Amino acid sequence: MRDGELDAIDRSILYYLQQDARRTSSSDIADHLDLSPSTVRTRLNKLEASGVIRGYYVDVDYDLAGYPLYTKIICTAPVTQRGDLASRAREVHGVTAVREIMTGKRNVYVNAIGESHDDLNRIAEELDSLGLDIVDEQIIRDEYVCPYHGFLDDAATDTPD
Repeated sequence: MRDGELDAIDRSILYYLQQDARRTSSSDIADHLDLSPSTVRTRLNKLEASGVIRGYYVDVDYDLAGYPLYTKIICTAPVTQRGDLASRAREVHGVTAVREIMTGKRNVYVNAIGESHDDLNRIAEELDSLGLDIVDEQIIRDEYVCPYHGFLDDAATDTPD
């Protein structure tokens, strides 16, 4: 499976998995798509093997887990070091996600959690010591993840090969 070679069935499978991968079985998806569960499992295996599905992640409510402060730290990194610094930022205790941005000076976004402002200050200091220049910090109230509806919309108008 090469880039962009997803057919309507693959896109539909991705849509249903994005809704709730933990509670969505291949049988559930098969029922929605009028396919056999084994066909869906085969498709899932191919999507995983090709790297389209990179993993299955838990959505944690950090506040309920004892980490009431959730922040996005926006940084600037020299372009030639951006990938390395983003990778190293993932190792800082309290960092939950790092995003590399391809354009502009604000090119590394770091999500982090903490129990106190001292935790967030420590994280910022560690990011600074790595060589990331902190441009802005935002305390996040909540974040909501949703499936990409385009997978399903495209599937309704597409036909498999």
